[in-house]
Amino acid sequence: MLRLGIKQKNWLLSAHVAFAALWTGTVLSMFLLALRNQHSASAEVLQALNSAINLLDDYVVIPAAIGSLFTGTLLCWLTIWGFFKHYWVIAKWIATVALIVFGTFWLFPWANATTAISETQRLQALENPLYNFDAKGVLVGTIVQVVCLVVIIAVSLLKPWGRRTVKAQEQTNSAPAS
Repeated sequence: MLRLGIKQKNWLLSAHVAFAALWTGTVLSMFLLALRNQHSASAEVLQALNSAINLLDDYVVIPAAIGSLFTGTLLCWLTIWGFFKHYWVIAKWIATVALIVFGTFWLFPWANATTAISETQRLQALENPLYNFDAKGVLVGTIVQVVCLVVIIAVSLLKPWGRRTVKAQEQTNSAPAS
């Protein structure tokens, strides 16, 4: 099987870390904008902040999340870490995919809805229950994503659970051929 050399692995790992940092920082920025947006007194500010959240989601978070998943896949495939050899890799995979699914089916639609409502209803959007629900969803969803991403980064650095032992595989590999 093809394996990366040390320099190639380090470049790929650097790209993976960069994508994760970009994803985390941008979602934190979205949270801060959503937090500031709760107290908008101007229709222009309300719409601008919603638009900024939407743009960050569309043009930074989505590519960074995909880049993180893609580089993580390559690291698993092309290094000794593998996909299922280590508990920490499995945990990162599950968490990353869960965050991408959450962002795709909940956070992204909430951000789009707040932008659309604030564009049409202006400052009256703050009195719209649907707008308030979606705005709270963006606020809570972004902080959940930031916390999860920080945990994923910590797991990457600490590698707390180590290597899996798979007894069925070991017995099959050590059994003499007939």
